[in-house]
Amino acid sequence: MRTLTIISAILFINLFSGLSSAAGETRLRENAPEHYQVVPGDTLWGIASRFLREPWRWPEIWRMNREQIRNPHRIYPGDVIIVENTLYGSRLRMASEKGTVRLSPGIRVEKSAVRAIPGIPAEKIEPFLSQPLVIEKGRLDGAPVILGASDDRVILSTGDKIYIRDLPVDQGVIWQVFRDGKALTDPDRDNRILGYEAVYLGTVEITDFAAISTAIISRSVQEILKGDRLLPLSSAKIDNYLPHAPDFSVVGRIISVYGGVNEIGENMIVTLNLGSNSGIEPGHVLAVYHENNIRSHEGKQIGLPDERVGLAMVFRVFDTVSYALIMQSTRSIKVVDVVKTP
Repeated sequence: MRTLTIISAILFINLFSGLSSAAGETRLRENAPEHYQVVPGDTLWGIASRFLREPWRWPEIWRMNREQIRNPHRIYPGDVIIVENTLYGSRLRMASEKGTVRLSPGIRVEKSAVRAIPGIPAEKIEPFLSQPLVIEKGRLDGAPVILGASDDRVILSTGDKIYIRDLPVDQGVIWQVFRDGKALTDPDRDNRILGYEAVYLGTVEITDFAAISTAIISRSVQEILKGDRLLPLSSAKIDNYLPHAPDFSVVGRIISVYGGVNEIGENMIVTLNLGSNSGIEPGHVLAVYHENNIRSHEGKQIGLPDERVGLAMVFRVFDTVSYALIMQSTRSIKVVDVVKTP
């Protein structure tokens, strides 16, 4: 009798654990490969997208050895990712995981050229990490101002020597040039102003500090004019963002797109009317929906179900707004399209 009780308990535990695993199962893509070898330039998002229909859920089925569980970003070029079918569904794991035995702690030395794979393409967002992007109204009014060049040219560019007034001597020699941009308004709150975009124009290097300082324009991405303002350079920080959906309901809108274009596609930067005050954090993945409506035979506008058109990942957050990279798009995305929890 005791033996039967023990067997019954074991079967019950196995059954319960199987149901738990199945509940969290993530579906594979129909064309998912059996294995994939990581190459330089890969991202965690890109690797997961090859296997999963819902790539932001990759942490739920990723299986690694004990060391890698502590830091799931430790995937390197040359590693092989495979699909393993188990009793409770499919999972991803490192090909080298099976059969690995660690007898004692050790030290592993790696070449500096081999870097961990980030969750978001660093080259797409790096310029946006070292720039203020959103400023309060009037913040640039008291910033150092460009007086112009000695030959009194109107438009300034890379390599030009310029003169600057009111430049502090204790904030470094590299400064960024900005101009006041458009107001960021919230269409869901009677167009309340959330902040002002700072238009990045370029970078200057100070060669001589004085009452009127001298500098060289080391980089210009737009025309620099007399009266443009300077802000000290802030160091860019590239994080290995962990893609994950918010664990609460999110509803917001795209209120602006970097570059002033009308249609938005993959790898473009958008501004959302959601910030840290709304619980948004870097790494949050949001689904983008387009609101549809048609005109009936009676001439009335009738709303249709929203159509999902893409995915966006948040990478920088301010109090009332945030910036996101469009990771996927099935059709063109537009300003005022809705973002929601996937």
